[in-house]
Amino acid sequence: MTGVVAGIIERDGAVLVCRRRAGQTHALKWEFPGGKVEPGESPEAALVRELREELGIEAGISERIGGYSYQYPGRDPIRLFFFRVCSFEGEPANLVFEEIRWAPRASLPGFDFVEGDIEFVRQLAGGT
Repeated sequence: MTGVVAGIIERDGAVLVCRRRAGQTHALKWEFPGGKVEPGESPEAALVRELREELGIEAGISERIGGYSYQYPGRDPIRLFFFRVCSFEGEPANLVFEEIRWAPRASLPGFDFVEGDIEFVRQLAGGT
């Protein structure tokens, strides 16, 4: 099963969310930064690599705060891992997305997230 990691980066009560580009799978849907775990890579190492590639930051990963299996129609199942990013060096820059935005937790359910993230978004918005 393919592992997919997502970083929950918070600042001043807001969470960083990212919008996928047009032409990609799940075009213009919102997600948390992250991506696929490569063979031989731990989920934590994958997230550090992905945050460097997508946002240009060096992240400190603190704890896994969620995770579950999900299957998109017609695709193999994936295992999602959500991690709290406790610290990072640098300022997040939009290197690969249509848009990035800081959003209050309570507002997250109003974003059109990728389907696999919706369960976690509800938990996070509820204060988890």
